[in-house]
Amino acid sequence: MSLYAKARVLVVDDEPSVSQALARMLTSAGHLATIAPDGLKAIELLAVTPFDVVVSDLQMPQMDGLTLLRRIRAHDLDVPVVFVTGNPGLDTAIQAIEHGAFRYLTKPIERRHLVEAVESAARLHVVARLRRESVEEFGARPLGDRAGLEARFEAGLSSLWVATQPIVSWGNRSVFAYECLLRTDEPTLRNPMEFVDAAERLGKRAALGRAIRRRVAGQLADAPDQANIFVNLHPHDLVDDELLGDDGALGPFANRVVLEVTERAALDEVHGLVAAVARLRQLGYRIALDDLGAGYAGLSSFAQLQPEIVKVDMSLVRGIDGSQTKRKLFRAFADLCRDLGTAIVAEGVETSGERDCLTSLGGDLFQGYLFARPGRGFPRPTF
Repeated sequence: MSLYAKARVLVVDDEPSVSQALARMLTSAGHLATIAPDGLKAIELLAVTPFDVVVSDLQMPQMDGLTLLRRIRAHDLDVPVVFVTGNPGLDTAIQAIEHGAFRYLTKPIERRHLVEAVESAARLHVVARLRRESVEEFGARPLGDRAGLEARFEAGLSSLWVATQPIVSWGNRSVFAYECLLRTDEPTLRNPMEFVDAAERLGKRAALGRAIRRRVAGQLADAPDQANIFVNLHPHDLVDDELLGDDGALGPFANRVVLEVTERAALDEVHGLVAAVARLRQLGYRIALDDLGAGYAGLSSFAQLQPEIVKVDMSLVRGIDGSQTKRKLFRAFADLCRDLGTAIVAEGVETSGERDCLTSLGGDLFQGYLFARPGRGFPRPTF
């Protein structure tokens, strides 16, 4: 393995005899081994020295192997971790692999097994590093292992912020509302859908929803007077006790808040939906249905939620001035909403031609780059 003949390996074990034995095995195979007596020292070394592989005991005082792995992932998403343990068990093995351990070895360890694991891990590290560099240059990073994902999610949560984009009334040349949009300064989760996907994978969707609502509540004091505030919700957030309670973060502003639900998630899976929506309206919230026209479930969701406001998906709005089919569909939606007393918002308006066409079809509430891009604070639209 000539390319990896000198892998830099950090050996972490609280038993000096074990760590020294592991280091000798690796050194005899041509690798460079550094010993850390515990997880805290390992973190110190990793902060200043790049390693190709970490070999760590799973059960240590002060900081166990899984905690060490999570700490490593907070600043290095790629370095492989090989766990060793003298007390093997199915549960701990599953946990180790789930959280992203490259290999799980049991003591006593044969030299050839250790060397093979380290050399395979070193090869993986080279590939992972090249892949990360490529991804950072050309696109979004894959979600990765659980420990790495947890570290990235917590970093995303701690640097979470909310952008807003105005929804305008073209006829009145005024701001009707602002939609709040998820953002984070965590560079690996800049795409909001990746942030949401990470929350889903970690079972922290509700925690993310609550964090967003707290952040929105903190900004509402600075919102322009009379402007409604649209807050995006996963359908399961509709039955969140925090939102339904009298002391929810958005509760004091409920009469200004529109809870925007996308039709792309199945409302049929939400237990107690009807009672929850009734409770939210009792608290003063209004309901908006997002992405009408983007999928098959639109009218079904419309019937279930009976929203005060619907938003027509940008796929129907884009280029509407040049498509007779899109014009007919929008007019049908506009007529239906007028009959039901439901307001209709056209999303993704980018040209004056689209704006004028939508106006001629009965539209008045518009959102899109033609008026303003999302930004910090409350951007003023251009009419």
